Amino acid sequence: MAMLTVGHRGLMGVEPENTLRSFRRADHAGLDVIELDLHLSRDGELVVMHDADVDRTTDGTGQVAELTLAELRALDAGLGERVPLFTEVVEAVGAPLQAEIKDRAAARVLADVIRRRGLERRVTVISFHDEALSETRALLPEVAVGLVTGQSTPTAPQRAAELGATLVSCELPQLGQDVVDRCREAGVRVLAWTVNTDAELDRARELGLDGVVTDLPEIVAAVRAGA
Repeated sequence: MAMLTVGHRGLMGVEPENTLRSFRRADHAGLDVIELDLHLSRDGELVVMHDADVDRTTDGTGQVAELTLAELRALDAGLGERVPLFTEVVEAVGAPLQAEIKDRAAARVLADVIRRRGLERRVTVISFHDEALSETRALLPEVAVGLVTGQSTPTAPQRAAELGATLVSCELPQLGQDVVDRCREAGVRVLAWTVNTDAELDRARELGLDGVVTDLPEIVAAVRAGA
């Protein structure tokens, strides 16, 4: 089976991350899945942004949770792009989505959107936080969840099994064959982030991974060429 390609915050290596422009670029490039990050605005709207504050990715300052949707909309998120709502991404692209949530409150709002929009088969909910995934599993037991890990990668197989996760997305330098083998034994698919070079892709292939998370369209072409 061909290795799955996941567009990291769209294709953030060539477009402003977590913007509709970036997501559309990933969709047009044929990424199998598009990954994005979710936070709640002060007025409870599910907005797409990686950081807890807007300082790095927009021309504004402040915490996402302390800004209203209208205030977030007034910011430039790169090349004139605006901070999108999750529902706008759903409508803008056709690819399956990996929606990364940062806390349990966002999990509850996302679960409501998934249910209302009938997105149970299109969205996989992913998170570094076990509690957010447990909340999602309780609210939407039919929706796939995935555990994201960095330095905690050695614990990924056991935690994924306990959470009922169908996949883990692990930081590539932290990922060894032992972890991959234990995930296989648990029936859990293994992805790695972030794969942006030929050497990183070679390592992913060496480990026999199910997929890679990438910032670059070149990696998509390389995966297909080697399939």
